[in-house]
Amino acid sequence: MLKIKNLSAYYGSIQALDDVSLTIKPGKIVSIIGANGAGKSTLLKSISGLVTKKTGDILFRDNIISTKPIRSIVRSGISHVLEGRQLFAHLTVLDNINLGAYSYFKRKNYSEIEAKKEEIFEIFPRLKERTKQLAGTLSGGEQQMLAISRALMAKPDLMLLDEPSLGLAPKIVEDIFSIIKNLNQKGTTILLVEQNAKQALNISDYAYVFETGKILIQDDSKNLLSNETVKKAYLGAG
Repeated sequence: MLKIKNLSAYYGSIQALDDVSLTIKPGKIVSIIGANGAGKSTLLKSISGLVTKKTGDILFRDNIISTKPIRSIVRSGISHVLEGRQLFAHLTVLDNINLGAYSYFKRKNYSEIEAKKEEIFEIFPRLKERTKQLAGTLSGGEQQMLAISRALMAKPDLMLLDEPSLGLAPKIVEDIFSIIKNLNQKGTTILLVEQNAKQALNISDYAYVFETGKILIQDDSKNLLSNETVKKAYLGAG
C-alpha cells in the first residue's frame, strides 16, 4: 500500500531522516518506536506533505505522492492525526467533525457525509452526546477521539497516528488503543508513532525502531517484544 524509498527529510539545514526505506502492507498496523528526536513524527509529516524539504520517493498504491500537495494526499486516501490533536478548540465537536469531510464535500455528498457521521458516532458515542460542546472544553481522551473522528471523515484507507496516548490517563490509553485496533479490524491500515512502545508493539503486526533519523531494527512486533535491545531501551527491562 505504502512504499518509502531512500527518504531523507530536512528542517532547514538540519537532517531529520536519513535514507529511510520501509513498506506498509494493506490491512496491517505498523508501529514506529524510538526516542524523542529519532525522526518518527517527521516520517509521518513527510508522508502527509507537511514536510516538503525531502529527497527519495513516497508511493501510495504505486503512485508517487512525495511532491503532491496536502489536499491531494488526503484525497488519495491518507489521513494524519497530529501529535497534540490540533483541534479547532473554539469550534464545536460537530464543526470539527464536519471539517474532516472538507476534501470531498459537495451538496450531492450530503447524505453520504451524514451516514459517515453516524458511523463515527457509533464508534464514539460520547462525542454524539457532546456535538454542541466546544472542542477545547473536552477531556484529553475525548479530544483524541475527536481528532481520530475528524480524520475518519476523510474516508482514509491509511491513517497516520502520531502519539495518540500522549498525556492521557492509563485507563483512557487502553480505550484509545482498543479503538485503534477496532478501526484496523474494520479495514483501515494504521501507521502508528507511539512513545508507549509496549502498547504499540502489543497491537501492531510489524514495527520499525528509529534512532537518529535511521531505521535501527525492524521485525514482527511480537519478535521485538522479546528483542533484548528493544527491551532494555524501550520496554523498561534489563
